Amino acid sequence: MTVIVEDPMSPDVEGDLVERSALVPSLFPHMPPTLYFSTSNERVELLPSEQRKLLKWKITTVTPNVVKNTISRSHFKATKKSHDWLGCWGHHMKSPGFKAIREYQKLNHFPGSFQIGRKDRLWRNLSNMQARFGRREFGFFPRSFILPQDIKLLRKAWEDGSSKQKWIVKPPASARGIGIQVIHKWNQMPRKRPLLVQKYLHKPYLISGNKFDLRIYVYVTSYDPLRVYIFNDGLVRFASCKYSPSMKTLSNKFMHLTNYSVNKKNSEYQSNSDDKACQGHKWALKALWQYLGSQGINTTLIWEKIKDMVIKTIIASDPYVNSLVKMHVSSPYSCHELFGFDIMLDENLKPWVLEVNISPSLHSNTPLDVSIKGQMIRDLLNLAGFVLPLREDIAPSSSTASSLCGVAREKWRSVISVDEKVKRAFYLSQHLRDQDFFATVLDVLTPDDVRVLAESEDELSRKGDFERVFPSHNSSRYLRFFEQPRYLNILLNQWEQRYWLTRSKGISLLKDLCEKKVHLGNLADSVHHWSSKSYRGHRSDTHSLTSSRCQLSRSGVMVSQRSDAEDDDWSDHEVQSVSASLPDLSLLSTVCLSPNPSSSLASDSLPRHDDLCA
Repeated sequence: MTVIVEDPMSPDVEGDLVERSALVPSLFPHMPPTLYFSTSNERVELLPSEQRKLLKWKITTVTPNVVKNTISRSHFKATKKSHDWLGCWGHHMKSPGFKAIREYQKLNHFPGSFQIGRKDRLWRNLSNMQARFGRREFGFFPRSFILPQDIKLLRKAWEDGSSKQKWIVKPPASARGIGIQVIHKWNQMPRKRPLLVQKYLHKPYLISGNKFDLRIYVYVTSYDPLRVYIFNDGLVRFASCKYSPSMKTLSNKFMHLTNYSVNKKNSEYQSNSDDKACQGHKWALKALWQYLGSQGINTTLIWEKIKDMVIKTIIASDPYVNSLVKMHVSSPYSCHELFGFDIMLDENLKPWVLEVNISPSLHSNTPLDVSIKGQMIRDLLNLAGFVLPLREDIAPSSSTASSLCGVAREKWRSVISVDEKVKRAFYLSQHLRDQDFFATVLDVLTPDDVRVLAESEDELSRKGDFERVFPSHNSSRYLRFFEQPRYLNILLNQWEQRYWLTRSKGISLLKDLCEKKVHLGNLADSVHHWSSKSYRGHRSDTHSLTSSRCQLSRSGVMVSQRSDAEDDDWSDHEVQSVSASLPDLSLLSTVCLSPNPSSSLASDSLPRHDDLCA
């Protein structure tokens, strides 16, 4: 199995390392810069000593070397005991533990992500989505049962199947292939522990007779608004014995399992150090695409299907994660997460989701691992957008503040005004999903709209070799899969539809607004008051008003003239009264004036308490 794939030569790096600034400036005025994470061929300049003291990274027992190496190049100091760290790559923890994370800190997990990270929860949530939207949209995972509760359903499915059926048995929270077995007899079924039992994909696509799976790296920077990225490279992991469908081979883990941690123990395992070569039992994903392309296979179609599955799977976790973020996280800035999707191709090249890992292995044992994981982590940390906090945020008694990050606080402290809440309530209350109507969400950009859009454009400009798959210009089809509509998803979706072909035009607009400090709440220009527009039914008729008050009814929003002498601000009580007239939303009555900049107005349908406990 040795096929060398030709790839364009990368330019050799010669001479001294390239000097890079420690801070990446924002695309927009009055937005904070972010810390730069370099490649091994670059040297990051030193910050002034006062700012350098802030560069602390909390090291845990699971912080991988590839992360340690990347942060050290940006002059972070590793710490185990300090509480004023900026970043941490650690274990997932129970949801209440997120309360201890300060507003300027970032942890590499979201509360509730185990809802797709545990095998049993992943199947339950995808099954619920399949029941709501059908197999055509959610038919990309094997039929599964959770034992012991589904034992009767499994028995019936077993009896209805053929005598040659195969099932794969997995502990719901295990990793690295531990406890997994393939069975074909009912008396082989363990019954004394929680298990996930799945229909075995017995006709996989083979290369040189070997079964393989794909490790796809998916990065979520935010759940509200949802922003999902996929790394354009990954790993292809082969079983180290040629595949046979014979029942007699089911106990051979080197044939039926693709986990590296399993197959490396086989004396016949062949390593591969070249990220451009199709040889050995581990390839780069890009090498696989070139190999399949050389066989006349449309790899673009496969990749699009994989992206579709990824988006839908992440959406399945949305109600849980967003509810827990609101309950336990002081700022959405503080959470981001890397997921490892395990995908298998069947004989028809249909991709299937096998499982999702919330702590994918980042061990780099070979040059191939270092090449892919090293670049991925470097790009991920740049995407994360680490911001230097104000000194007083870390030590409130300190009078010394950093001039380099004077606007950093706006990154995680933003008050949503009454006007913005009413705008959100209006767009979330509409039953008809008319695109022309939703496009009007961009007609009046409020301060928080501008901040979120600028933040999203800044983030996209730092994507490296990641590709943003949600939102995108064609992501509107996914909005119906959310259990609860979210205003910021509508906003970003409409922004992408309008500016994806003319992104520079959209960026120029945001630059002008940020120059005026609209995103910081400067409303000297009343055009950014949503209430200065008039909306009736599902059409927007815009006319200039000196000042206005929205009166919401079941049929839409009516805007009435008000005198300049009237107070421009609404009380919380008035907002709650307005929201009571919206048939779909109990939104404003349950959301306080929170400093949380990304809090959705929509009150989520909270999952059961046992589902939320991580």
